[in-house]
This record gives sequence, C-alpha cells and structure tokens, in this order.
Amino acid sequence: MSVILGINSEHAGASAALVIDGQPVAAVAEERINRVKYYAGFPRQAARMVLEMAGISPQDVDCVAIPRDPAANLTRKAAFLFGNPTRLPALLQAGAGQVKQLDVKSQLAAEFELDPAALNFRQLRVEHHLAHVASAYFTSPFDEAAGFSVDGSGDFVTCMLARCQGSEIDVLQRIHVPHSLGSLYTMVCQFIGYGRYGDEGKVMGLAPYGEDACCDHFDDMLRLSDEGFRLNGRWFLPFGAEQSISINQRGEMEIGRHWSDHMVAIFGAPRQPGSEITQRDMDLARGLQVTFERAWLHLLRRLHALAPSDRVVMAGGCALNSVANGLVTAQTPFRETWIHPAAGDEGLSLGAALYASQQLESPRERYVMGSAGLGPDYTQQEIRSALARRQVDAVELPEPELLQRTAAAIEAGAVVGWFQGRMEWGPRALGNRSILAHPGLPDMKQTLNDRIKRREWFRPFAPAVLAGLQSRVFENSEPSPHMLHVYRIRDEWRERLCAVTHVDQTGRLQTVLREHNPRYYDLIKAFERRSGLPVVVNTSFNENEPIVCSPEQAIDCFLRTRMDLLVIGDSFCEKPPGGD
Repeated sequence: MSVILGINSEHAGASAALVIDGQPVAAVAEERINRVKYYAGFPRQAARMVLEMAGISPQDVDCVAIPRDPAANLTRKAAFLFGNPTRLPALLQAGAGQVKQLDVKSQLAAEFELDPAALNFRQLRVEHHLAHVASAYFTSPFDEAAGFSVDGSGDFVTCMLARCQGSEIDVLQRIHVPHSLGSLYTMVCQFIGYGRYGDEGKVMGLAPYGEDACCDHFDDMLRLSDEGFRLNGRWFLPFGAEQSISINQRGEMEIGRHWSDHMVAIFGAPRQPGSEITQRDMDLARGLQVTFERAWLHLLRRLHALAPSDRVVMAGGCALNSVANGLVTAQTPFRETWIHPAAGDEGLSLGAALYASQQLESPRERYVMGSAGLGPDYTQQEIRSALARRQVDAVELPEPELLQRTAAAIEAGAVVGWFQGRMEWGPRALGNRSILAHPGLPDMKQTLNDRIKRREWFRPFAPAVLAGLQSRVFENSEPSPHMLHVYRIRDEWRERLCAVTHVDQTGRLQTVLREHNPRYYDLIKAFERRSGLPVVVNTSFNENEPIVCSPEQAIDCFLRTRMDLLVIGDSFCEKPPGGD
C-alpha cells in the first residue's frame, strides 16, 4: 500500500489531502475545522482528520507532497533581483514562508506527540502551478488535455500552460512575476474597497452593474502580446514595496496595498470599505472583469495553439472566475472544460499528492472525480447525539417522507439547512453542506440576506439544476458539476427563476447528477414535481464564516439564524413558532 499525504501550509487555503494507492480518499481545508476563513498556517487538524478518516497513522505515510519548490525558477528570480535589488526583502519574506512550509516532519510530529525520528516518509516538492495543473488533470475524465493554471503567484510564476497526456504533464510556458492576472484583480478590488483575501468573487458579482467608462485605462493597465500579456507597472506598487502578503497571529492572510498613486490621479480617492458604492466603483468592477476575460480567453487560445486539444483542465485561484469560465467553449477552440472543485490554493494539497503518486508509483487505473465529497461524514447516531446535546427537537424519517416534507417546505417558502453525507472539497457547497430555497419567489434573495447570509445587495445566489434539464433552462449545455461556470438563463425561465437570475440574466449553476449525489438529486426532483421548477437555490451553509463541517456547527448555525428548517441526516428539525 502506498500512502501519500499532501500538505498546503503557510499560505491561504491551508489543507491536507490523502492519496492511497493512487486514489484520493480524503481532503479537508483547515478553515472548516478551526473556523478561521482562508486559514494560512499549518493544517494540523486537517492532517489529523484525513489520516483518521482513512485509519492511517503518521508512521504509515510513505511520502509527504508539498506544493512549493524553492528551487524552481531560480534563473528568473535572480534576473528579477538583479534588475530590482530593492525587492530583496520581499523575496526573503516569501522564502522564509517556504522554509517553514518545508518543515513538515517536525510539525506533524508535534501534532501527534511523536519523536520526529519515528516518521520515515520522504518529502517531494512540487512546483506550485504544476500542483494546480495536476489537481485538475489527475481528477478529470480525460486521458489527454491542455493544462491551464492562473493565480496571483506561486514559486515566482503567475500562469502555466501545459500539455497533459497519460501520466505526464509537459510544461510549455510560464508567465512570471510581476505580470499577474491575479494581482490585477486584487489591485482593483482593493481600490474599490474589497481588499480582504477572497473578496474577488464579490467584485465579479458587482461587474454587471457597471458601464464601459474605463476601457481606455484598462487597455493601458494590461496589454496582450503574442507571448501572453504584460501589466503596465505605473498602475501598481512595485513588487516588494507595500505589495506584500503576510500572515497575522490568527493565521489570516493580510494583503498590502497593490494600487499606485497613478490610480488616484486618474480615478480619485479609493473607496473606503463599508461606504456607499458609486457608479465609478461599478464601472471599475466592470472594466476589471472585461479585461480579465479578454486576457483569459487570449491565454486559452495561445494554449490551444501550443497544445491542440478539444479539452482543457483548469485550476489556480483565477479559475474560480466562473463568468470567464462560462465563455471558454463559446469563444475558444476548446469544447470541454474540467475545473478542479478546489481550484484555489486549498486544492494544492491534493494536486501535489496526485502528482507525487504519478511520479513515484507504477501506472494505476486513473481516478476520475465524481462527487467532490472528500471530507468527513457523520453517522445518524452522531447526529442524534449532537441534536440532543443542544436540545433540538427532531423527528427521524424514512427517505421518501424526508424528501417529500423537505420539498413541500421549500415550495412553501421555507429556508432549509441541508446537511448530508461527506463534506464537499472546495469553496462551493454542492448539496452536502447547503442552504436550499425556492428559486422563483421574488423576495427570496432578500429573505436569505436578511435572515442568514447578510451579504452585499449585488451578489447573486446560485441555481442547482437537474442535469438532464440544464439545456432547457440555460443557453449552454456543458455541465458545471462544481458550480464553476456562469451561463445565461433562457428568456422564458428568467422570471420563473427570479431569485437566481442575476442582473445580466445569468446564473452560476451547479449541474446535479444523480450518480454523484442521489439524495440531493431526488430532493430537487421532488421539488420539481410540486413546483414545475427543476431548480433550487443552493447557497453555502454558513453565516459569514467558513462552511459548516460537523453536525454541531450546522446545528449552531441553524439556532442562531432565522433558518426555518434543518434536515441533517435522517433528522427533520423545525423551528417552533416564534423561534426566530
């Protein structure tokens, strides 16, 4: 038996993943356990959890795969430093984080109270973007594809283009710091008041409210080239000035200022977080998204020229831009996409472990990800005990009655906490740790925000659609099983699905297949029989916190919010009248 543990640490999305005999068996982000969003320290609890889920001790681990390689791209780093000697402190800071990340043996030994000498695993360093590409390719249904990874930066690279075939990933091109689509997105997000790590998705939702008033300026910020693109440095603080990332005492990511004084000269003062959103801010969001899409599609067309294929696999934080993803098959030569469900840096742990498995082991049957449920699940007895400890009244129902009563509640306008099976891997709730609601009620978006989510007014909610009926509702039939594509909703469905139709007539959909999640699929089918709608609102089971992992976390969220119903395992829990 071969046991490979992947560890992503000392950067946002700290996580652990376990691959046994070439098959992923568990993957968990540390934030789901310690409740610190985008936690960036060492994933000690996640490492313990994935090992315990598999019944594996640390002494059984053969290899630890780490998605950082300080030796990668040294020539480019040296050339950059030679031309920019004042940037040495920033590179040293990044290097210190990498050194700490590589010290896995002592950190695991401390967590398990072991002598480090008792741990005999080897360590394999995998270049950051290579781990991203591996996370997508080695979970895809494809035995050949083009590989695409884009984010802020990792190992001094911001974009990787690759050819994937069999068990090999052949790197064709790298784009290096400081030219970064991720940095561009972060800079503009900061300028319009969304400077926290992970805020980029909010600005993507704001973009459709803007107008094309900033096009010329964005054309100056980013210029396409035959090799990819280049950023114009006058809009940005130089790498290593204040444009830095650090980790605070709680393990949260803190991002230094990215925008230069030239932004202020052209657009005026930056928006303060929490202040009114002006038309200028909306226009900047739109200009940013349009420019991102232009570069995204340009890079994909270049990738296709280098690695002709009908298929592309994608990862990296920028692959969470579901609006851009929804354009790929319509505006590039690629006909199929596969995007890793944990496309951001939490997915690096699994990518590194899968890459290590391919490098260190003899060829095995390819793993193809169906459900993204790689996290923990809980027995009905554990759920029953958690409900009893919190004195929550519940009735246990056979599945047909459970589904019918839940569908009836959704049809009547109830907001339902839905906790089932193994927790999803990645940032999207996909029907295991979800809040579900009626997609056709005009006030449902406001209800969800007022009573539970408390999100910005402009952010849309997502539709989950039965796989066989996607093409009836949406203009694109390519599946989106991990809620990572945005497609236009057909004219005749927009009013009927008003709670999930964004201002630009789109929805970030989840395609639900029964073979991936039978109970969730059957619930949506039961709702369709009652309402005529093959769609439910699906949003993450949380309240301005990481998505819930355990029954206790789900019950606490149910009790402190104005959720109407909790369906947890086989237990059906209604709030008593006046229980809000």
